[in-house]
Amino acid sequence: MTFINYASREINCKIVYYGPGLCGKTTNLQYIYDKTNPQAKGKLISLATETDRTLFFDFLPLELGTVRGFKTRFHLYTVPGQVFYDASRKLILKGVDGVIFVADSQNERMDANLESVDNLQVNLKSQGYDLTTIPYVLQLNKRDLPNVAPVEEMRRMLVKKSEPVFEAVASKGTGVFETLKGVAKLVLSELTRTA
Repeated sequence: MTFINYASREINCKIVYYGPGLCGKTTNLQYIYDKTNPQAKGKLISLATETDRTLFFDFLPLELGTVRGFKTRFHLYTVPGQVFYDASRKLILKGVDGVIFVADSQNERMDANLESVDNLQVNLKSQGYDLTTIPYVLQLNKRDLPNVAPVEEMRRMLVKKSEPVFEAVASKGTGVFETLKGVAKLVLSELTRTA
């Protein structure tokens, strides 16, 4: 559901970070925000209720180029981690152009990853999207911890459609921009194809 602003010659794309609680969605967003040129980004906004929090901001990446002469502005969102906040998750997916699923690499979090990726598929479907066709990447976060599942096992359990997979340590910035660029390229390729 890309929004085109003809006055500013910008294409606005929405990317959502999805995943279980405490997997590193907010850490990814915070790192990107902190490292993005102040002139190229909007404010980091936190929508907080009593018990959940959604972060978002928009930015204009200079190195990703243009689509038919239009600059591309990305709006990045996180969803609340707990499935309890399903209504918020559905709402945030409305109008999404690309999804980054952030998986927690710790062995004991595999069930939470599986539950969350299933929840993502259900919520995308409720908004009229299909995970098999939407631009989508998988990030295996927290690779620096001692109790992580092997990458191949995580791929076997979590890959849904041969999507790009990125290993990351979001707290150190490792793999954060690579993941974002991975989904951004898929979104731009989709825009170019349909433009």
